[in-house]
Formats: sequence, structure tokens, C-alpha cells
Amino acid sequence: MRLEIISYSRTTRYCTNGQWYKGGMKTPIRLLFLPLIFACCAVAVNAQQAPAKTPGFRDLFLDQLKDVEGKVVSLAEAMPQEKYTWRPADGVRSISEVFTHIAGANYMLPNFIGIKPPAGMSPALAKETDKAKVVEALKASFEHLRQGVMNMADADLEKPVKLFGRATNYEGVLFLIANHMHEHLGQSIAYARTNGVTPPWSKKGD
Repeated sequence: MRLEIISYSRTTRYCTNGQWYKGGMKTPIRLLFLPLIFACCAVAVNAQQAPAKTPGFRDLFLDQLKDVEGKVVSLAEAMPQEKYTWRPADGVRSISEVFTHIAGANYMLPNFIGIKPPAGMSPALAKETDKAKVVEALKASFEHLRQGVMNMADADLEKPVKLFGRATNYEGVLFLIANHMHEHLGQSIAYARTNGVTPPWSKKGD
């Protein structure tokens, strides 16, 4: 397509036999680039109308991981050091033990799908009560899990695997991990509220 636009800067303009004149001389300006501009605009519109990609299982899991990580770590940071050994009753996990249990599971459960825990990991983590060390362990465990899942091939998600004697696949293991994180997030929230600590993400609503 070729468009021709006739333009004049000033003085009298008139048309004879379909042609525009100014000062007795015909001065057409051909804008050859207009078709290209229109074509680019059409491409941009089509791109904007393209449907968004539907998130897959891995994307959904990583979203859940990010959400739980932020809440668990913020609770661990908000809890006073003197409360880390508090427990609701004898034989029940203390505050620090819940946090270290979450961290330990982030290393142990992914082992079922080939994500090995780091070398030299100490079982003493389960008994750690120092706040700074517990927070550091939580952050490291979530990062370990995230990197393992991100490096996993899409085809691996359907691989069969045994989980505590039950047949499932890699997706099933990740689903269990997500459930486990949410279970103990809820427990940590209850512990915090009982000790007068408001979860940082809900303070605006209180």
C-alpha cells in the first residue's frame, strides 16, 4: 500500500482537476514510511492480544515456596530470642524446634526426588536455639529447595518414585513438601499469637 499526502506550509491553496496547488506550483509530499508504521502498529496490537502463558506445576510450587518462605522467615525474625525455647506443653515441639524442623524437611524431603542435601549437614540443627542461627538455617534451606526445583527438568515431574513406601511421582513429592510447609507455618502462627507476637504480614489488618 502507498499513501500520498499533499501538504502546504502557508498562503492560498486551491485544487484543479483533483490536484492541489500553492502559489501556482504543485508540491506533493509522499510519505513512503507510513505503511511500515502501520504494519508495526498492527504487530504490536497482536502481541498485546496474545494469551498469557498458563503457569505449570513447577511455577505454582515456586510461588507457594516464595510465599511460605517469606512468612516463616519473618515470623522467626519477629519472635524474641527468649521465646525460642517456649513450648505449649511437654512433648510438643518448641518454637525453635518447629523452625528447625521446617529447615530439616526442606533438605530431607527433596532427597526423594534426587535433590541431595549439602555435604556436612549436621543433625545438631534440630536442637539449635540461637535465633540468628535458626533464621540463617531457614533461609539456606529454602534456597536449597528452590534451586533444586528450578534445576529440575520438566520431564522429571512425571517420574515415578516411592515416598515412604507409597507410589507417587515427583509432582506428588513436591505437593507433600508444599503441604508440610503450610502445616508448620500455621503452627508457627499459633505459637506467635499465643506469645503476643503478631505475624508481620498481618499487622496492617489488626
